[in-house]
Amino acid sequence: MQQRFLGGLAFATISLLSCCFSGILLNAAEPIPARIEFNRDIRPILANNCFKCHGPDENKRESDLRLDLQDQALAKRDGQAAIVPGKPAQSALIARILTESTDEQMPPKDSGKFLTGREKSLLQAWIQQGAKWQDHWAWIPPQHPIIPQVSTVSEQGNAIDHFIQNRLKTAGLKPSVAATRRTLIRRLYFDLTGLPADPAHVQAFVKDDSPAAYEKLVDQLLTSPHFGERMAIYWLDVVRYADSNGYHADKPRQISPYRDYVINAFNSNKPYDQFIIEQLAGDLLPEPTPEQKVASGFNMLLQTTDEGGAQAKEYLAKYAADRVRNTSSIFLGVTMGCAECHNHKFDPFTTKDFYSLAAFFADIKEVGVGNAPAYPVATAVHQQKIKAIDQQIGELQKKLQLPTTPKALTARKAWEE
Repeated sequence: MQQRFLGGLAFATISLLSCCFSGILLNAAEPIPARIEFNRDIRPILANNCFKCHGPDENKRESDLRLDLQDQALAKRDGQAAIVPGKPAQSALIARILTESTDEQMPPKDSGKFLTGREKSLLQAWIQQGAKWQDHWAWIPPQHPIIPQVSTVSEQGNAIDHFIQNRLKTAGLKPSVAATRRTLIRRLYFDLTGLPADPAHVQAFVKDDSPAAYEKLVDQLLTSPHFGERMAIYWLDVVRYADSNGYHADKPRQISPYRDYVINAFNSNKPYDQFIIEQLAGDLLPEPTPEQKVASGFNMLLQTTDEGGAQAKEYLAKYAADRVRNTSSIFLGVTMGCAECHNHKFDPFTTKDFYSLAAFFADIKEVGVGNAPAYPVATAVHQQKIKAIDQQIGELQKKLQLPTTPKALTARKAWEE
């Protein structure tokens, strides 16, 4: 039998909970953070256990209470509010998750959901601290956090070390002993180049006891062409780069110049805003360079098919939708895939928004069935050779078009007549 979340809870029950709140909080099986964050600690609990019946899906919502919206969760219904900031004992949410009555308990037993002791304590502590909401992390402007002061950080440490040491202290942990120089150089090589260190370089670093030895090694590896190759791995994974088309026979595609573009972008320390612009619309820039045209190959990094019987219009629609999902997840940090079929239930996107974004890419010329045609791309070496040949051709043309002797001028005039 469906139960209203707030209906019928006796005031005596809330009073009883007020007495035992502190004990329950302290008896949690695991320690809880000193400062509760909604996105990190609370939203996952509500999403996994409560949003099915008290969330954004109006077709499955079992009461008019919504716990995904702050104003709804704080509003009073039948004289009570699900959440009363700073007063967990007066919050019906806490009463319902702590009651032993099967008729009042939330989540209901027949839902297959249940809260652990730690989750209950997190909810109580969050409300006790004021029940502060947060938007989706993608909508929160980044801010410079206050650097925690930790005495265990050495003079050589930086701000990151302060955060790490503070987190270890909070968790009751101690850092590992300092790594040996041999281990340190191996870690650094693998981190920055993905390759093992040369034995001679290892020996040189072990013997180098100068204070700047590590910094010099970092600078050296950052100038290595392998650094760009190492960093490119992560970006190529994000954009779903592949040398084949993915569908059906998974035939190869010629798009390796895009891979080289990403590698060179990291090695040349290309500004991120330019990196984005060139990939989304490099071919639309004024007088785009070959590199910028190659960068716009990002828009073709999706699965394509050449299966017999495939309908071109169907797959063009698939490609358009895939492009929206890919672009939004990479550059916006959000998921728009749900809005392909219905308004998004958790993020502020509508189906109209989804297809409006798809319209930005509607001028991309592509075939619905079959791989896109391959275009030759000249490397820097080839471009230099082409430039030299063009100069030679230009000089020869000038000689042919500018006769200098009287005999040549007479011959040219006779030929023209």
